[in-house]
Amino acid sequence: MGLRNPQREELARLSCKTLDAQFTSTLRDGLNCSPFEAHAVLDVVREVYAPVFAEAPAAALPGRITLVAVDADEPAGKPVADCLKRTVVLHLHRGGEDDRLIQDKGPEGFRLARLPDLCQQALSQGALLTREDLAYRVFFVSTRTVSRDLLALRQADPKTPLPLRSNIHDIGPVLTHRTQIVRLALQGKTTSQICQIMKHSAGAVANYLSTFTRCAQLAQEQMEVGQIAFLLRRGPALIQRYLELLAECRKDRNMAYHLKELLKIGQAGSKKKSATTTGRRP
Repeated sequence: MGLRNPQREELARLSCKTLDAQFTSTLRDGLNCSPFEAHAVLDVVREVYAPVFAEAPAAALPGRITLVAVDADEPAGKPVADCLKRTVVLHLHRGGEDDRLIQDKGPEGFRLARLPDLCQQALSQGALLTREDLAYRVFFVSTRTVSRDLLALRQADPKTPLPLRSNIHDIGPVLTHRTQIVRLALQGKTTSQICQIMKHSAGAVANYLSTFTRCAQLAQEQMEVGQIAFLLRRGPALIQRYLELLAECRKDRNMAYHLKELLKIGQAGSKKKSATTTGRRP
């Protein structure tokens, strides 16, 4: 048995978080292709579409970066190569305010100011960053430097939310944010109020509430946790927390009222989709 090479392992994990890796893993999982077949299809796509992509103008807005990260619902311990990936867009540099921050506090001060927000941005888009992502794809420093920054943030404010993939072992940051958003909605908060409180985008909030609503509808059909998790493609731990929230709704009249309103909205959306689909049939 050979000795471990941490640097080589880091590079191997990073190589699994590219568009090519995302494409081939989608082919393997979605079409049941072998690795050889997936790479063969990738080569054909490159040959056919590469000239078109090369001519296409860049559409990224200033200060933003795009990278591939692991899906937030992928469990701990699963190899990165086998994990579902998401392409996320992070707002890294915000113009003059960040220029002044770098002048006053240097690169370290800039990293400390941006790290929590970048982690939150990725989570709101359904992905979790790692120290390696932040080090090699965002700030271009060593992982040791990022670890030192994260330690400084935790020492300054232990309550600072830092939803990194490493935290999924505790599962707290991911579930806490999602259940907090749902709880706020069940307390009667509007989407704009939830966005201000949780610092999430309206799209992310709507996505979390939609998943919770579907979970509630399936729970009404007496489905088990594992069945709901399979149908919604979410982790059993998250589904269990949602079911606990539903149990709370039975004891709280205010939460029960807002749950009823959420279910009405969900049913209306389903009927609208069904009507649209029916209308398209010949």
